[in-house]
Amino acid sequence: MEIRNRKLSDAEFEAERKEVLATWHTGKEVDLDDAFAYQKTLTGDLRFGDKLLAAKKERRTLIQPRAGVPVLDEHIKLMQYLEKYGHVDLLPSTIDSYTRLNSYDKAEEGLKQSILEGRALMNGFPAVNHGVYKCRHLVESVKTPLQVRHGTPDARLLAEITYAAGFTSYEGGGISYNLPYCKKIPLEHTIKTWQYVDRLTGLYEENGISINREPFGPLTGTLVPPAISHAVAVIEALLAAEQGVKNITVGYGQCGNITQDVAAILTLQELTEDYLDMFGFHDVEVTTVLHEWMGGFPEDEAQAFGVISLGAACAGLSKATKVIVKSPHEAVGIPTMEANAQGCRCTKQVINMLYEQEYSSKDLEVEKYMIKNATRAILEKCYELGDGDWALGACRGVETGALDVPFAPCAANAGLMLPARDNEGAVRILDPGNLPFDQETKDFHRRKMEERARYENRPVHFNMVVDDIYAIGRGRLVGRPGMRDI
Repeated sequence: MEIRNRKLSDAEFEAERKEVLATWHTGKEVDLDDAFAYQKTLTGDLRFGDKLLAAKKERRTLIQPRAGVPVLDEHIKLMQYLEKYGHVDLLPSTIDSYTRLNSYDKAEEGLKQSILEGRALMNGFPAVNHGVYKCRHLVESVKTPLQVRHGTPDARLLAEITYAAGFTSYEGGGISYNLPYCKKIPLEHTIKTWQYVDRLTGLYEENGISINREPFGPLTGTLVPPAISHAVAVIEALLAAEQGVKNITVGYGQCGNITQDVAAILTLQELTEDYLDMFGFHDVEVTTVLHEWMGGFPEDEAQAFGVISLGAACAGLSKATKVIVKSPHEAVGIPTMEANAQGCRCTKQVINMLYEQEYSSKDLEVEKYMIKNATRAILEKCYELGDGDWALGACRGVETGALDVPFAPCAANAGLMLPARDNEGAVRILDPGNLPFDQETKDFHRRKMEERARYENRPVHFNMVVDDIYAIGRGRLVGRPGMRDI
């Protein structure tokens, strides 16, 4: 199957839609005319994209947790608690792993057992199994807009049901929900299934209903250089815009160096807007999200709040439109709703304190320049490899290593490039593999790695990568191997 970046025709979409809705019995509950009418009743603060655009205009950073449990009443209770005691601006519904694998029969059994035993036996909310009308009950139970957060290679039925139910934002993409999550699913397949999701989003847009779309920024969440995640975000934004999406949030996962993290958010906004404009998508609104630290967390709650606070500071200083919040229970498993709310309040406190503050330095400008230079090199090579087609270029870029995600489980990913931290904890590229960088970029990263090597009195070596991965596993964002573990 050779994928192409072109808008699905009405006939193609309708033929595929019949198959999608027949995947599980709740698909029968979806009626587009009814869905459009219901979505139009949701106004003001219940529209995710509207809140993001207002925050962007005011240079405020909104906060959003991750959260989801299987039983509807318990999920509603969780959402209402986070709304009241977490002081959140945006709500999630994190979807369970069975649904992410399209195993709706297993999700049904897990839901039944969770109800029977009176405790959550799944790691999320099975929206497909609950269906349109039960999910509408969830939407109507809160005063804050809801987003679907998941990790699904084929998210078509999930999108149909949650859009019809009144969710106004949807996370994921054909690249960012493949390379970090899947081993053997072809990239062409996931790009195709996400073209459907984006075309469905475009249909809502054409009927006067704007639904926010958010590619998954952190990717593997392990030493991902900004240029890699930026390139994926820009490509997924272009693929979504081709299908008619008008409201896009591009993301980035905190790496741990404040200068690099602030530069990453600032350049992500600029690059995405530049490329959308370059390819004729002048009416697409772009916002940004910073994901707080995605690596290991310390078990000690006080230290965990320190990690959360650093992420909040990076979001506040960069003026990210929103921040995805972590909890002080990250090291031990799924957080209680009380701990989740604590992480939200901690983040909001830091962001409020930084509202009027700006971050600027010579190092910041250098970092922005290098990130933009490296990102454009990857994007231009993918465009060239695809003969002007972004979908095809993404697949060929991954195949050749021109777009190479570190430590991705996907068999199609080249895995040739090696990232490591420099002497200040910023993520650099120790070995570029087949990344299409110019000599200036290569020299910059090599110089940064040599500075660390001199300080540690050892050569630039693969062991640096190993040391940095172990540091992540021990709950340390940055720091040299000789430092005491948290």
